Amino acid sequence: MTQVARPAAGKPRRLDAFELPSEPGNERLALARVAGTVKDLGLSEARLEKLKTAVAEATMNAIEHGNQNRPEIPVEVEVTQDGDDIIVAISDQGGGEAKPDDQAPEDPDLVRKLEGEQSPRGWGLFLIRNMVDAVNVTTDGQRHTIWLTMRTGGAAHAKRV
Repeated sequence: MTQVARPAAGKPRRLDAFELPSEPGNERLALARVAGTVKDLGLSEARLEKLKTAVAEATMNAIEHGNQNRPEIPVEVEVTQDGDDIIVAISDQGGGEAKPDDQAPEDPDLVRKLEGEQSPRGWGLFLIRNMVDAVNVTTDGQRHTIWLTMRTGGAAHAKRV
């Protein structure tokens, strides 16, 4: 069995950081690069696929909603490891005031969408939240960041009992 080297808890280690132009389709570049970065860190194939889906959705949101598809404004991606946690931070420049929880988008309802009572859009954040172990969103001025956390090893199983 191969052992995966992990940093000491509390000492995050940067694994990769990169920028992508805010152009539709670049979410595929982000998910491929993140997957290549974390492939040997102990995620099962199924959990790696979930992380890739979450990274793609978050990057698409950053490109489209945050940076308004303006290629001159990059989406920033940073991958760190903190103990058993793989953390992917995806930032755009679509900040401003954070929405209070009571104004957060409602979860999609397939029946309501099919009946035209909800927009056919709006699956991104719902998918992201259901693909990774934790999601945090921060806004600092214009900088908006979504933090995706996927646990490896025993920590992953502890949450998903």
